[in-house]
Amino acid sequence: MMQENGTEVTEFCLLGFGVQHKFRCVLFIIFLMIYVTSMIGNIGMILLIKIDSRLQIPMYFFLQHLAFVDICYTSAITPKMLQNFIVEHATISFRGCVMQLLVYAIFATSDCYLLAAMAVDRYVAICKPLRYPIIMSKTVCIQLVAGSYIMGSINSSVHTGFTFSLPFCKSNRINHFFCDVPLILTLSCSSVAINIMLLLVFVGFNLMFTVLVVVFSYAYILTTILKTPSSTGRKKAFSTCASHLTAVTIFYGTLAYMYLQPNSHNSQENMKVASIFYGIVIPMLNPLIYSLRNKEVKEALKMIGKKSF
Repeated sequence: MMQENGTEVTEFCLLGFGVQHKFRCVLFIIFLMIYVTSMIGNIGMILLIKIDSRLQIPMYFFLQHLAFVDICYTSAITPKMLQNFIVEHATISFRGCVMQLLVYAIFATSDCYLLAAMAVDRYVAICKPLRYPIIMSKTVCIQLVAGSYIMGSINSSVHTGFTFSLPFCKSNRINHFFCDVPLILTLSCSSVAINIMLLLVFVGFNLMFTVLVVVFSYAYILTTILKTPSSTGRKKAFSTCASHLTAVTIFYGTLAYMYLQPNSHNSQENMKVASIFYGIVIPMLNPLIYSLRNKEVKEALKMIGKKSF
């Protein structure tokens, strides 16, 4: 990428958190522990679903892909962030920045659509239980997962392509710990109106569509549960949705906090904190939420534990 003054941008400087050197080792250890826990939890969830025949149903098929997506998008940003804690100058190459944004955006967007697909699965399971095996067939589940990855790829390709086709001449300093579209656009010396419009349209559509799917699915679920005469039936129906609803609340709550605040220096610092939670902490929490609040997963873990013992 050539700047307007003729020099070539070969790398970006990631400003990160701006903490003193003595605190970097502490943060490095904390985030390394979170990352390792996230990898163990999500890989363990994938393997558990694969080896336990009782978990071979649509709900866990989606959960398996959710764990895979969490692994991919946290791995796109966390290793580089950890490296930058222990080096003197936190930089990322131009190509590295392109690849980081591309991978991160693909799987972060796919995460939204997978959560929406899981909400649809819970709606069919509770509101149309007799037709559940027909509606949520293996073909339909594969199509929903493939659609999630396709939407993620389209969204990521558009933003990455348009963002890095811009000339950069203002600076190469990114006030973040990874390459994010809004902050990269501030470095361009040309008009970014098209980029901002694309960002609003694509991100707005992806968030609004997936949120509406989740909201309408749970509106129907709640209506069906309230009509259930048996308190035991209501409790069972609520328990099947508890894990997913917890994950959805944390995920979209963090996104709302990131994007629905005024543009200021404090908001940029708050966005860094929210990005940590969204990109690093949530992938660690998801396997814990689904294992601690899910009866079938806990039983599968106990069975494996007994066999191992």
